Amino acid sequence: MARHLITSALPYINGIKHLGNMVGSMLPADVYSRYLRQRGHDVLYICATDEHGTPAELAAKEQGLAVDAFCAQAHDAQKAVYDGFALAFDYFGRSSSAENRDITQHFARKLNENGFIEERAIRQVYSPADGRFLPDRYVEGTCPHCGYDKARGDQCENCTRVLDPTDLINPRSAISGSTELEVRETKHLFLLQSKLQHEVEAWVSRHEEDWPQLASSIARKWLTEGLHDRAITRDLDWGVPVPADTWPELAAEGKVFYVWFDAPIEYIGATKEWADQDPQNRDWKSWWYDVDTEVRYTEFMAKDNVPFHTVMFPATELGVREPWKKVDYVKAFNWLTYYGGKFSTSQKRGVFTDQALEILPADYWRYFLIANAPESDDSSFTWEHFTATVNKDLADTLGNFVNRVLSFSRKRFGDDVPEGGTPGEAETRLGEEIATLLAEYESHMETLQFRKAAAALRALWSAGNSYLEEKAPWLEIKTDKDAAALTLRTAMNLIHLYAVVSEPFIPATAKVMREAFSLEDDTAAWVTPDEAKALASVPAGTPFTVPPVLFAKLTDEDLEAYKERFGGTEG
Repeated sequence: MARHLITSALPYINGIKHLGNMVGSMLPADVYSRYLRQRGHDVLYICATDEHGTPAELAAKEQGLAVDAFCAQAHDAQKAVYDGFALAFDYFGRSSSAENRDITQHFARKLNENGFIEERAIRQVYSPADGRFLPDRYVEGTCPHCGYDKARGDQCENCTRVLDPTDLINPRSAISGSTELEVRETKHLFLLQSKLQHEVEAWVSRHEEDWPQLASSIARKWLTEGLHDRAITRDLDWGVPVPADTWPELAAEGKVFYVWFDAPIEYIGATKEWADQDPQNRDWKSWWYDVDTEVRYTEFMAKDNVPFHTVMFPATELGVREPWKKVDYVKAFNWLTYYGGKFSTSQKRGVFTDQALEILPADYWRYFLIANAPESDDSSFTWEHFTATVNKDLADTLGNFVNRVLSFSRKRFGDDVPEGGTPGEAETRLGEEIATLLAEYESHMETLQFRKAAAALRALWSAGNSYLEEKAPWLEIKTDKDAAALTLRTAMNLIHLYAVVSEPFIPATAKVMREAFSLEDDTAAWVTPDEAKALASVPAGTPFTVPPVLFAKLTDEDLEAYKERFGGTEG
């Protein structure tokens, strides 16, 4: 089978992420990875915390911690949440790792050897009180456009206008608060993207027709506007240091690589971190180096990350002049909004992933988010929509079907799958319908159409309810016990099928459904459409148990409590 390399956008280190971050990268990557593994593919799903840059230093300062200690704690906190969401990373690394440092420095040296890095003098804000140059985000002041008094030198979070530090009114150092700032000359390294423009255009042209329109249109927009040379170093205490063997003067000044340069390289770095845990059995280069047709590489990200991964990082890889694997398919997402407004980490607007897990188990969130993924356009989270989806799809369509089939069968036939009856026309029609819907589900999963895949999965669950209503075993039992046994046995086979094919979406619930049946040799990784027609994986006489309620229905009181806690008005 094919080898699949999968990465999702690296979550930034400064705080727990909200539901929009989850559905924009990590969760769909996990769903796809799980599906591919079930289909027998060799899959490596890599992610990591993005730990360098000004926000990490500022967040550490606010908590009174050294930045390395802050990042270590924040990494563990984020990983705990992702474990709670059952994200099955093969490895979840850290961009501050030694592996990423070494590979980033290797890339920089090679780019320099090939003539794609240039040292340039620029003018930058300097704080005598702090004794250092200040990166844009280390300069705070009043926004000249909206008057927000905590705007930073790169952007105003209040009105979102892009700024230069010199635009700010009453600028001050974010470190010391000093207003005695100067503008001095300093040197930085620039990646000469302009020299790589035509190569990047040619590379994008070979791939963009296969990408979703969102990804290809963003890449094309950046290329049309032209690639500009960009500074790839900053004056920070925390980051991948500029190698002294190549740039001794800048290294002596403490320059580090800018986060946008080293973060994408961490996909490779994290793979090496994974391999270094078991070097006898893992080869990181077999996933990244000189494997263009051997590995299919799929990236998942929200639209704000698309330029970095479709233009900037490919430019870096091309300039290195080594055969590093480049992305084959970019699955880009629009925004998930909260009642029409933006989720905001800084403004604490919306539901954050740790809070979500405090309220309900992960499968509630996993299903809702993927079923409403912002693929073709933005989608809005509202508590009303969430409650309705949980109640209709999860509690009624799936959960109620499982509970009433198993409870009724145990009540009338005992703790074993009932014997009796011969499949007839209704079962034949059901098998054909299930096979068709399963093939549709597979097709959407193969093409990474998650909302359509969720609709097909929901249709599979609904088919079981329709069959049960048609056959009505609660009436059959009164006149034909064998007929009722056949209906319930067929429905139990549907439950087992649902357990197998629903696992990418709702893994914990799928496990409970599957374990309801005491099958001696239940090793099926997947059910093909042809296998599904027979509906015979759970034979008569198999012991079973009735699991607890799979999904609790949410009440009006629940809805009001959620809205009161998190807000529920238009943004």
